[in-house]
Amino acid sequence: MAYDPSDLPDVSGLTVGIIGGTGDQGRGLAYRFARAGQTVLIGSRSASRAAQSAEEIAALPGVAAGGSVTGADNDEVARRSDVVIIAVPWEGHAATLTDLAEPLAGKIVVDCVNPLGFDKQGPYPLPVPEGSAVQQAAALLPGSRVCAAFNHVSAPLLADPEIDRIELDVLICTEERELVDVVAALAARIPGMRGVYAGRLRNAHQIEAFTANLIAINRRYKTHAGVRVTDL
Repeated sequence: MAYDPSDLPDVSGLTVGIIGGTGDQGRGLAYRFARAGQTVLIGSRSASRAAQSAEEIAALPGVAAGGSVTGADNDEVARRSDVVIIAVPWEGHAATLTDLAEPLAGKIVVDCVNPLGFDKQGPYPLPVPEGSAVQQAAALLPGSRVCAAFNHVSAPLLADPEIDRIELDVLICTEERELVDVVAALAARIPGMRGVYAGRLRNAHQIEAFTANLIAINRRYKTHAGVRVTDL
């Protein structure tokens, strides 16, 4: 077997913080992890807004039987979490990470931000001086363990309580191979998902940019397309 999920570590005891947890992608990931039994912290610049979002997620089907979800400001979430997912809008990416460099030191940071622009012709990738959003994150967070993942996961699918399985692969880019197994194990907490190593951070720019293609596919075919790696 090329892909053996039995080798993945037990991550059920990790606290997952989501910076940008009040946005669509962040809320969707928070819901799925809480539904899987993970302890989840919702982060926002506004602690009250984060708390409100956490209450709404905690009330969704399936969460009461598993994990807990609470909200706090970004700084507190960064300090209290074992793994922190960055799901903020691209426009606020650099400023948010600059502010959180100290509390994120030593933490696993998973960046799922896609630098995209939109015009009358549709979505398109934006140039990033560092090469990609996750490379910018690595530059701004020298004390953190950084990887890219969850870039291609559909927010509407994540948020839909009627959907039990999300059949797609989560592409993971990082300089630390140990992180691949941790993030893949987190992905596997969501039924149907697999985490797949997709290269070092320098390979992340095309993964982030490919989201523009997925958005175009979704608009054309009125679906929620994802990525699945074959023969693995």
